[in-house]
Amino acid sequence: MPDASTGPAPDTAQLPGARLRALLSQGGLQVMPCCFDALSAKLIEQAGFPLTFMSGFAVSAARLGAPDTGLISYAEMLDQGRNIAEAVSIPVIGDADTGYGNALNVKRTVKGYAAAGFAAAMIEDQVAPKRCGHTRGKEVVERALALDRIRAAVDARAEAREKGHDLLILARTDARHGYGLSEAISRAQGFAELGADILFVEAPRDAREMETVCREVPGWKMANLVEGGDTPLLTPPELEALGYSIAAYPLTLLSAAMRAMRDALAAMKSGTHPTGLLLEFPELREKVGFEDYYAEEARYAGARARD
Repeated sequence: MPDASTGPAPDTAQLPGARLRALLSQGGLQVMPCCFDALSAKLIEQAGFPLTFMSGFAVSAARLGAPDTGLISYAEMLDQGRNIAEAVSIPVIGDADTGYGNALNVKRTVKGYAAAGFAAAMIEDQVAPKRCGHTRGKEVVERALALDRIRAAVDARAEAREKGHDLLILARTDARHGYGLSEAISRAQGFAELGADILFVEAPRDAREMETVCREVPGWKMANLVEGGDTPLLTPPELEALGYSIAAYPLTLLSAAMRAMRDALAAMKSGTHPTGLLLEFPELREKVGFEDYYAEEARYAGARARD
């Protein structure tokens, strides 16, 4: 029997990592719009998508108004992720950058992300400070150090499970940029051998390279689709046919929101009102959660009346 002081034992099948694992085990491709705050995550869930990813590029832009060049800290990303995970019921994958230091920092980061409610943490092999994978100036650490990071992440995953948490490890390599596709694939294969759950070779240049990645790298693989980036924007059926399990769109919502705000501000600056860009007020209230709040409020008011 569960200890009365601690309540019932958690249903491990409902833990974030377990739900993400079950989703990917269904096969096929999962289209994954990426979020940058709790509101964007809620909109993704309300639109019917089964998972999301907290994009470091987008969080750095939204929270700091700064580029994704390693300026945002572990604590800031963890705080943003905790708010996102609490706002939705779908699995959330968290961008954990390089792990914010050496192997012990990686372990702390992964365990912190697990406790915050993430379903997976992404660890990459860039040097610190890292930068967006589709921008200039990125470099990677030597392969042995890259493997050490994933080894530490896998160890942290096991330690987190001992504390009742569950998350997956998403291992990313940016080696294609400076060392070629073969080195990137070799690193991804090494990550898989260490126990990484999802593999991500960043910025393949064409469909042939993407097919090679899917053929030679085992397990679940993620494609990163950046509008205007290095990787071609293949359709979801094309990505699924190649063998990808997740199609991530890290900047689509951020870019759409920024364009809408830019156009609204331009209209207001010119003396008009941007009515064509706005949600109707009832829908705005509903999307934010007012109707759910009112229903919950009425439930407790009813309980008081019965008492």
